[in-house]
Amino acid sequence: MSLIVAENLVKQYGHGDAAVTALSGISFQIEPGDFVGAMGESGAGKSTLLAILGAMTAPTLGSLTVDEIDVYSLGQEQRADFRREFIGFIFQSFHLVPYLTVLENVMIPLSIIKISKKKKMSMAEEALSQVGLLDKANRLPGMISGGEKERVAIARAIGNEPPLLLTDEPTGNLDTKTSCEIMELLK
Repeated sequence: MSLIVAENLVKQYGHGDAAVTALSGISFQIEPGDFVGAMGESGAGKSTLLAILGAMTAPTLGSLTVDEIDVYSLGQEQRADFRREFIGFIFQSFHLVPYLTVLENVMIPLSIIKISKKKKMSMAEEALSQVGLLDKANRLPGMISGGEKERVAIARAIGNEPPLLLTDEPTGNLDTKTSCEIMELLK
């Protein structure tokens, strides 16, 4: 059973003569445990593909099945629930809440899980430990470096161990050594 089945994904922005095609007939399958990358020039549609895979942007044409769920047949609320429960995201911009501590930022996606606050805290601390930032748990995002913010975003994405992790340049702000460590963690 494939984790992801994408069939003939097309994404167009605009209409008529002004229409721009970001994706044109993309089809593929991804199996559980696969580590897959999308490469291409700037503007090639990589971020658009991630947005479609992450149930954030509907394709113009085509279908997407994730864990045997036809993602775009779900209503908007159901898709939001699906995203929260099934997908971890690491965006190019970190989207950290500036008035929450590092630990509280990592706990955000854990807030929907029906487990004790103590267990949520433990899961968040474990994720911070995995990215080498447990000692920064009580700091605000404004008190840490850009590379550390990126690692907080990674910890937030992996904290609830989502079946699907989508990343958009997850090591773009990290030094070579830390990049290698993070790539190993993501595998």
